[in-house]
Amino acid sequence: MLRFLTRPSPLVAVVESLLLLFAITWLDLATGHQVSLVLFYTAPIVFAVWLCDNRSPFIVAGLAGVLWSWADIALGHLYSSATVQVWEISIRFAFFFLVALAGIATKERHQASSARIKLLEHSRRLEQQIIEVSEYERQRIGRDLHDGLCQYLAALGCAVTALKMDLQEGGLEKLAATAGEIEKHLTESVKQARILAHGLVPVQFDEAGLPAALQELAASTSRLLAMDCTFAFAGEYRATHNDKATHLYRIAQEAINNATKHGKARNVEMRLSANSSAMSLSIADDGTGFSKTEKDRNGVGISIMRYRANVVGGEFEIEERPKGGTIVSCTVPAKA
Repeated sequence: MLRFLTRPSPLVAVVESLLLLFAITWLDLATGHQVSLVLFYTAPIVFAVWLCDNRSPFIVAGLAGVLWSWADIALGHLYSSATVQVWEISIRFAFFFLVALAGIATKERHQASSARIKLLEHSRRLEQQIIEVSEYERQRIGRDLHDGLCQYLAALGCAVTALKMDLQEGGLEKLAATAGEIEKHLTESVKQARILAHGLVPVQFDEAGLPAALQELAASTSRLLAMDCTFAFAGEYRATHNDKATHLYRIAQEAINNATKHGKARNVEMRLSANSSAMSLSIADDGTGFSKTEKDRNGVGISIMRYRANVVGGEFEIEERPKGGTIVSCTVPAKA
């Protein structure tokens, strides 16, 4: 708001303040006692407050008091007594100095507020960069798992299968059975590695997108944790939502982790609804829920979920279910 007052040199601003002050003094002499210009004397003081250092406004205020007193005497203003004259002059000096003090306090408060806003904006940019770097590393590790470890394990499984068949043909049934056990463990290892890879790189940029990723998350959660995790989708998903899909997926992951690790839930229900204006995700469980103290602490997982929702301009809520458990919900606008 005050940027238009900015000058390249504080010295120029001081000179401008003094020139303005002398101009007001001349106008005061020209108008006489018919018009009071006391308030006009504050203009150079305010000018100096915003454009100079903190000492200059007091210098201008003192000079304003001197010039106003001189103009008052030069115009022949009569006072009832010398005491009244001294009192009036003292009041004017005090007024001008208070204007300078109030102006400096206002300027410093404005500067402190601007600094806080800049710090918050800088912190938000850093947090966004951390999230982006974290997501990039997740995807890189996921691709390495899928293209590297999974392929090696699959190749090793094929080799063990061939070995088992050779042992069976050679009549070494006991060794063939052992090879079969190794083959089974390798097959399960490939499945686990692929689940991990898909968890790290969940949302593919296609028409299926987030619903398919959440469906797979529900299936892998049920399989790995031996619990009932279901997913339901309603509405129309659009590929343009994928800029927010990853954050929603991570919120679902963290909510399921909290439900199973802290809430001891045995059943989790995920629901996703989407239309042209918004996407809404909810994760409900039958666990122990959150106590008030846990909510007040704002654990790391909850803070991360809330931050992810804020990043995409969404609304994040945690509620207790009437019959026990927790509902985590996040609604994200389609356009942000």
